[in-house]
Amino acid sequence: MSTQSKPIPKWREDFPIESEGDDFITRRDFLRFLTLVSAGLAVGNGAVLVKSLAESEGPFPRLELGAVSDMEPGTWKVFNYPEDHVPAILVRRENGVYMAFHQKCPHLACPVSYHPSEEGEGECFRCHCHNGRFDIATGQGTHGPPRELRPLRQIVLEESDGRLFATGLNELHFT
Repeated sequence: MSTQSKPIPKWREDFPIESEGDDFITRRDFLRFLTLVSAGLAVGNGAVLVKSLAESEGPFPRLELGAVSDMEPGTWKVFNYPEDHVPAILVRRENGVYMAFHQKCPHLACPVSYHPSEEGEGECFRCHCHNGRFDIATGQGTHGPPRELRPLRQIVLEESDGRLFATGLNELHFT
């Protein structure tokens, strides 16, 4: 009886991996792993959804922003509202009306800034990360990636005895 050894496949010659314990993953094991990871992601997203639905807003603090006469028309300043880690922007429009919005762009959370009227273009908020623009009156995106997303969150302002106060947040309205 002659003992002939099996011929070595070409791929083994090209890729000589010497391992006695080559572990092969079966399709069934791969599907189990894929199902486990998918279920984990679904549970995580569900937890985030439940947490966001369970959070109730308010009551909001009453934050004094200064005297009404402190800012000239066409100027802006940054403050934090309703918490110390949430940046907001206060604008005195060219017509004298005060507006305030959260300062984070809904696209990638870059800061937005106020831009007064320019050649043929009215007042707006701009996000310089991706040339996004927002309507000054509503906070709705008008140009760039932000127009597909939610608007900037508007802060409720109140004037009392010549002083300006932030008193809450308006509901988000999607168009």
